[in-house]
Amino acid sequence: MVKIVVFDSGLGSLSIIKPIQKKIIADIIYFADQKNFPYGTKSVLELQKIIKSTIRMLDKNFNPNLIVIGSNTPSLLLKKIINDPRIIGVFPPLKDAKIKTKTKTIAILATKSVIKSNVLQNYIKKNVPKKIKVIKINASQLIDLVESGKFIDNRELCKDKIKKILSEPFIKYNVDVVTLSSTHLPFLLPFLKKAFPNIIFLDPGNMIADKIAKKSKYQSKTKSLTIFASGNTQVFQKKLSKIGIKNKVRSL
Repeated sequence: MVKIVVFDSGLGSLSIIKPIQKKIIADIIYFADQKNFPYGTKSVLELQKIIKSTIRMLDKNFNPNLIVIGSNTPSLLLKKIINDPRIIGVFPPLKDAKIKTKTKTIAILATKSVIKSNVLQNYIKKNVPKKIKVIKINASQLIDLVESGKFIDNRELCKDKIKKILSEPFIKYNVDVVTLSSTHLPFLLPFLKKAFPNIIFLDPGNMIADKIAKKSKYQSKTKSLTIFASGNTQVFQKKLSKIGIKNKVRSL
């Protein structure tokens, strides 16, 4: 039996569950750390304390084979934690992006703290040659559209915000490939593709699923998804029902 825990500060990393299930049969536990939402505005010291404590708690409760930190923010900012072979982080899929770009300009959509960090700049230097330009865009407002559920019940607002935030930099820099460097953002793919049909949007979920498949020597006989949350589980349950997820949310 393979037991995988995926956690994030909200519902965003549920976007990577389907890619994982396509690659491997496993029992997946999802933990939404609602009381610490959002990770994207926390300092490195705050994040370090939160993530270490969360990993210890998940280990104690579930004894998983693998733990996926389903958020780019702590994955990039807390490298020492990611060095644990049982822990998988989510990173901008820049290796794929540099192959696909024809205009030699890539955009990274991420949280404010990631965009401003030196860690992201160093990650870009290691993975993208100088001849390719990388534009960093603060997508915190777009992430909030997902977490609040407005991408479901206020579609016009979503369309307007996406165009307002992204049109100018995409046109100005002739962007043709964009990495969705927050696991919330794949929920906005239908809006993004419609607004910018000539741009390729890369979802990191597929990369994570490939990593998990390589690390998992065995598979379970049946697949399952169990969802836990800190904070108000009823509020989280309502958010999930909006996006068509009917699994019961348990308190943790």
